Amino acid sequence: MKINPINTNQGSYKGKIGNTGALVMKKELIFLGPPACGKGTQTNRLSEFLGLPHIDTGSLLRAEIAKESEEGKTAKSFIDKGLLVPVTLVAKIIKNKLASKECENGYVLDGFPRSLEQAQQLEEINKEVDGDKKASFKAIYFDIDPQILLERIIYRQSCPQCGEIYNKKFKPSKVEDECDKCHVPLKTRADDNAEVAKSRFDTYFEQTAPLVEFYEKKGVLTKLDAMGSIEEVWQRLLKIING
Repeated sequence: MKINPINTNQGSYKGKIGNTGALVMKKELIFLGPPACGKGTQTNRLSEFLGLPHIDTGSLLRAEIAKESEEGKTAKSFIDKGLLVPVTLVAKIIKNKLASKECENGYVLDGFPRSLEQAQQLEEINKEVDGDKKASFKAIYFDIDPQILLERIIYRQSCPQCGEIYNKKFKPSKVEDECDKCHVPLKTRADDNAEVAKSRFDTYFEQTAPLVEFYEKKGVLTKLDAMGSIEEVWQRLLKIING
């Protein structure tokens, strides 16, 4: 079932029942894209629009650690030592989440997979969780000029209280260096500089190229033109979701 064309004033979709009385097919959506490509902004909005949970690995790990689950305790033990959380543990935490009732109608997954190994793990997780249930799987890649990404990072600011993200060039606050909502001074991350950003991009593109090829061969990848305003990208994303 396709979502009817919408405008920005319409409410969220939230897995509504169509005219036939049948529920919308389960939507499994994953998003690929380099740092500062706008993925977080768009996936959060899409999650609300579709009424599906927004899942990102960073928040999921922090939540597991906060509730002191067995997986959270194990993850914390690695983080406290300055080590990466093993991919098998991340996959287990992802699997528990995707198998929960919250994700029974689908999910918006951001930040996983990051490698071919994780992509294969996700395939196995979906097969096990879905069983005989029909599901629509899409991988959406945010395609954008690296120079724009660099400017998004080096001009980026955030509010230390509410977390709102600003950009001195593309999305400035109304009052310079002050959050529009909290009216507190905005912060700039120490690693938001050109040298660090270029290094992050090189690493990302090296790791992501095989993933893009992996999903292209399966016929489930769509490249999204991530250039332009937030609203322009949002409208392009909705066309992909509608397709």
